[in-house]
Amino acid sequence: MTNSAPRRHLPTSPFRPAPTPQIKRFAVGDRVSHDEYGLGRAIAVEGELAVLVDFGSRQVRITAPFAKLFLL
Repeated sequence: MTNSAPRRHLPTSPFRPAPTPQIKRFAVGDRVSHDEYGLGRAIAVEGELAVLVDFGSRQVRITAPFAKLFLL
């Protein structure tokens, strides 16, 4: 059985609440690094959905959650 309701953190709990995941945000012109493609520059941003990156030899559209893409 799956419960889709978010968990509540009780103030009296000795455990810390789980950190909220940070959404990566990129802007046009940002220098980035990708685990597969290497160094590149963001040339287009589609909100929080995708980033088009120029890696020199090719342009790649990378979609969220951007697990392998890092801001330099």
